[in-house]
Amino acid sequence: MHRADHSRFRHSHDFTRDFSRGERRTRVVIAITGVMMVVEITAGLLSHSMALLADGWHMSTHVTAFLITAIAYHFTRRHASDVRFSFGTAKIGVLGGFASAVVLSVVAFLMAGESVHRLFVPLAIHFNEAIGIACIALLVNLVCALLLKEDHHHSPDHGGGHHHHAHDHDLNLRAAYLHVLADAFTTLLAIVALTSGKFFGWSWLDPVVGLVGSGVVFSWAYGLLRDTSGILLDRTPITSDLPEEIRRAVESDDDSIVTDLHVWQVGAGKFAAIVSIVAHEPKSCEEYRELLREHEELVHITIETQHCREDHESLANS
Repeated sequence: MHRADHSRFRHSHDFTRDFSRGERRTRVVIAITGVMMVVEITAGLLSHSMALLADGWHMSTHVTAFLITAIAYHFTRRHASDVRFSFGTAKIGVLGGFASAVVLSVVAFLMAGESVHRLFVPLAIHFNEAIGIACIALLVNLVCALLLKEDHHHSPDHGGGHHHHAHDHDLNLRAAYLHVLADAFTTLLAIVALTSGKFFGWSWLDPVVGLVGSGVVFSWAYGLLRDTSGILLDRTPITSDLPEEIRRAVESDDDSIVTDLHVWQVGAGKFAAIVSIVAHEPKSCEEYRELLREHEELVHITIETQHCREDHESLANS
């Protein structure tokens, strides 16, 4: 027998956007940051500046985080068509962002611990050398931030319109971008502390600035951990109203009732859903899909229909 060709019904699971520009820029940032890391750590040790040394250590972990970002991009692209990944490889980038956030958290704790130590065991600081290196480091950080900013799409959620805008950004690149911002912030604080120490004799401000910087860095890391872990655990974003919109669209005929609904994120601004529907006169799956056609962010839908054998009210209240 001749088998029918069902190829046109096959569904692609490549839900990733083209992140090639972000990948190229990340590689450039790795090279620039790696050179500056060596310079800062060396200068911090020679000048006895905790603020400068902490920034150098901070930058060394950023190099590690940027490498994680680059590796995640590579694996996402390489395995995009691999059938072993049930819903594509978009979450590899999210996993890279999560790993970077963990690194950022460790950096914050190390900065805090060393800063507390320097408060009680201060060292003489060579201010001129430390300030000069810190200014160069700040310039490098700003250049790297500009390189990553162009592809850093973090759209705010205004509570209206299509919800996918709030989640349509590359969390892998966002992690790299936050690392650069953290570097720029701690370097700026180091310059303030070193300048105050040189002109006003406030050497104690150097480790205090390290403590403040560690707190801010940890807060950024926490936000990234929260966003990435939610996607990795298939949690529906709190700010998303997609489940309610799916339920409202399906039940608009006053016959169909959604009895089970699962919505989760499979990529940047891309969602999948499993919908179980009970009705006295169920529509075809294609008709239900048509009701959800306006939701372009809904890239994978599985629909199950059952003929109603119970009272609708009992189903709706169960």
